[in-house]
Amino acid sequence: MDYLSRESAPISAELWNKIDDTVISTARKLLIGRRFLTIYGPLGAGIQSISIDTAEAKETEESPKIIKDRRYEEIPLIYEDFSLLWRDLEANEQTNLPIDLFTINRAATAISKQEDEFIFFGNEELNYEGLITADGITKLKKENWNEGENPFKDVSAGLTQFLEKGLIGRNALIVSPELLLQLQRIQPGTGVTEYERLKKLVGNIFSTPVLSSEKAVLVNAEPQNMDLVIGQDIVTSYLETKDLNHYFRIIETVLPRIKNKDAVVVFE
Repeated sequence: MDYLSRESAPISAELWNKIDDTVISTARKLLIGRRFLTIYGPLGAGIQSISIDTAEAKETEESPKIIKDRRYEEIPLIYEDFSLLWRDLEANEQTNLPIDLFTINRAATAISKQEDEFIFFGNEELNYEGLITADGITKLKKENWNEGENPFKDVSAGLTQFLEKGLIGRNALIVSPELLLQLQRIQPGTGVTEYERLKKLVGNIFSTPVLSSEKAVLVNAEPQNMDLVIGQDIVTSYLETKDLNHYFRIIETVLPRIKNKDAVVVFE
């Protein structure tokens, strides 16, 4: 079944290539969660749910045996729509003028933001947890990162908690754009910026506008602690022709899995 309805769309293969290139290239530039989370998948659009184990998940001793501390969650659908005007397509056919891809870029930007917001904040209404909103994560008071060695001290405290709990491996610090700018100041007596010092300490630093101005998250991003489940990866489908114009929908099915709450430290 062609659930994307691409074959029935009255547009050329060349235009589909332009749409796909614009959507994918925009998403690759903007998506932050995928830069530090291990991808589990893509599993396919038909996979609707996935298991989530906590760090204590194990098979019970009773008979019949079940796996304790395992739950199943639906992989939700995220989407964003855009349209192309028939007169623009006709102009392209008649004059060979390039088609303005602004609406495609805007929709790809929006769905990228939705994915990262879902990773960090989940969805309270639908009872999905995010890295910042999950129950049981560690929250530490953030000092003023514009002063002294406060950023280094705060992040060091978070890393110490990881080590005390036996969490080693790939770490990542994700900060708001405002905090990223604060890290660009040179620490007196060192000749290097706070950003450079933290990068040597942590390994990976990323910034995303979905975080509020004074928020930062430190994670031990090993796959046994967290990952990102992808059913259907980002793809564009054809919806309909209405008033001669063409309507499209960018879709994906995605779910962040937090398997070990000890692997998340939020500074606020």
